[in-house]
Amino acid sequence: MIGLGAVVLALGLSAPALADGHDGPAAQQARGGDHGFGRATLSGFASLPAQTFVPGSEPSGAQLGTAPVNGVTPPFAGQPVQGFSGVVRRRDGTFEVLSDNGYGGKANSADFLLRIQRIKPDFRAGTVQVLGGIDLSDPGKHVPFPLTRPDRRLTGADFDIESIVRNPDGTYWIGDEFGPFLLHFSASGALLEAPIALPGVKAPENPTLGGATPNLAGSKGFEGMARAVDGRHLYPLLEGTVSGDPAGTLRINEFDLRDRAYTGRRWVYRLEAPGNAIGDMIAVDRDRFLVIERDNEQGDAARFKRIYLADLRDRDKDGAVDKTLVADLLDLANPQGVGGFGTTFRFPFQTIEDVVILDDSTLGVLNDNNFPFSAGRTPGKPDNDEFITVRLSRPLDADPRAYRRY
Repeated sequence: MIGLGAVVLALGLSAPALADGHDGPAAQQARGGDHGFGRATLSGFASLPAQTFVPGSEPSGAQLGTAPVNGVTPPFAGQPVQGFSGVVRRRDGTFEVLSDNGYGGKANSADFLLRIQRIKPDFRAGTVQVLGGIDLSDPGKHVPFPLTRPDRRLTGADFDIESIVRNPDGTYWIGDEFGPFLLHFSASGALLEAPIALPGVKAPENPTLGGATPNLAGSKGFEGMARAVDGRHLYPLLEGTVSGDPAGTLRINEFDLRDRAYTGRRWVYRLEAPGNAIGDMIAVDRDRFLVIERDNEQGDAARFKRIYLADLRDRDKDGAVDKTLVADLLDLANPQGVGGFGTTFRFPFQTIEDVVILDDSTLGVLNDNNFPFSAGRTPGKPDNDEFITVRLSRPLDADPRAYRRY
């Protein structure tokens, strides 16, 4: 089997020209001490149709009403394969993607089953094959608060899962936004221990709030989460600003996997604009991480969809991680016309929530299509789940452990 990296390299794309976009090298150096990256290039494109459902699955979307949404009428006869909010690269060339909480809120997602989907992109054909997946559940009764279903299969009314890493032992750590909580699952999708709360931070959906005032906006918990290249720590990144913190700043916390506890170490990721949000985070080496940052717009209205290299060392001493732009997803060179698009490719989705390192110069990026609500590619038509590969203008010089596949 040809690995994904080999497929990307086989495309034989030439080195892209320097970007003439938003941040020049001087601005990038001021923030991060890095020499900056030029314009990135689209090197692969594959798409999964929006109306793809898990075979033989339960109906869903009963709380969405019966009016058409982007031409699709709920409820649905099955569980949609949608909402990719996290990605894991497997050793066999396949990927696991995390379906998030369902239909956008706690109140309308009780019949959406939380699931890890297994997919295989074919960049030559431009298609994505769904190979199966696992539902998430709590048969051991580790969750101390009531769940939606008596069979303890987890739903979008229980957790809003947005980030995922896979351990060498096959277990998964998943970041939730409702708590926010860290959730530890077995290879078969069974919860292994009680949800782990972030000390001092609670969202409005937190079931332990008990009438207290939340200090995080709704569904603004762990949107991104990286595992350290040495495997010792997790680095969950909040999507929202904690009350009392400066506007547009997000906390990165460090969690020790051996001690099962937060270490107390914390960093600040500063958004380029307070209204922006992050989509995903992945480790490059001990100090550097890739972070997706985006605005809340889609289609022609989208103005900001970027991937930054974030350095925890804060070399400019401004109190926040240093940021270097590595790819503007609204301005990717496409000299070969990959995917049938023009010479400039735009990834114009409201939510872009998946990034994975394929080789030292190539990233995989996927959107969360918010089925059936987002219509960034074609107005009035629900977005497909798109999987693109992006060739950077120069190598990341990543720690080789960042490419591990399990």
